[in-house]
Amino acid sequence: MTPSFAAAGLRKSYGRTEALRGVSFEVAEGEVVGLLGPNGAGKSTLAKIACGLVRPGSGGAQVAGHPAGSPPARAAIGYLAELFRFPAWASADEVLRLHQRLAGSRGGRAERDELLGLVALGDARDRRVAEMSKGMQQRLGLAQAMVGSPRLLLLDEPTSALDPAGRRLVRELLAQARARGVSVLLSSHLLGEVELVCDRVEILRDGEIVAGGSPAELGRPRGVEVETADGLSVLEGAGREDVPRIVADLVGRGERVYGVRVLAGDLEDAYLDAVGEVPL
Repeated sequence: MTPSFAAAGLRKSYGRTEALRGVSFEVAEGEVVGLLGPNGAGKSTLAKIACGLVRPGSGGAQVAGHPAGSPPARAAIGYLAELFRFPAWASADEVLRLHQRLAGSRGGRAERDELLGLVALGDARDRRVAEMSKGMQQRLGLAQAMVGSPRLLLLDEPTSALDPAGRRLVRELLAQARARGVSVLLSSHLLGEVELVCDRVEILRDGEIVAGGSPAELGRPRGVEVETADGLSVLEGAGREDVPRIVADLVGRGERVYGVRVLAGDLEDAYLDAVGEVPL
């Protein structure tokens, strides 16, 4: 099956600065992939190459089997930039109508109504952008990214301006997109959100992928916590496979074991292991 996005040996330099240094990975159909990394890691350059806004120095990228930047590839992408702007005088309906024209969508009023309903803006179709909160504008941005039923959504910090209810809405939208076979490449610094919605993550540092896998795979074990009559103790470095031996040893020594818990690291631990601490 043709991946929704494929990067093969992507390299890109701006003068003496290497933004990407041989990046390769794929996003399968219906997969939600998180693209993580500190500022300057190469995430934005990668998204711009996928959209055809920037050409790589070497290597290649494909969207739905077509060269990135080609008309079929552009038609397969829905994009929400981190710093997007809509005309302040335009209504929500007018913004979507404009993007339907740009995308060549024939969905008309029915598509606009459906998208506004999905992002909880059904009652705000005639409200002007200038009168919207930042969160409402963010949700409108998500709606415009879905115009034309793209195969791949490129989302840059889509929940940065949203409250908890808005973030839950985005998670539900991504789950619905996944169920329809739509792929998502999501860039975010909110690791907790990424951990909740992404099937897999790729971590960039200095233009290279330094770690990748599912959030569960990347979370490293932090030891085993054991509760006995003497209280709580942590056996650092132990993992799930060590639990039967640990319990057997304690019981063999006459200890009463009241509870055992495997302590696993989260995505934040994996991220910091991969990129290191960022100096203040």
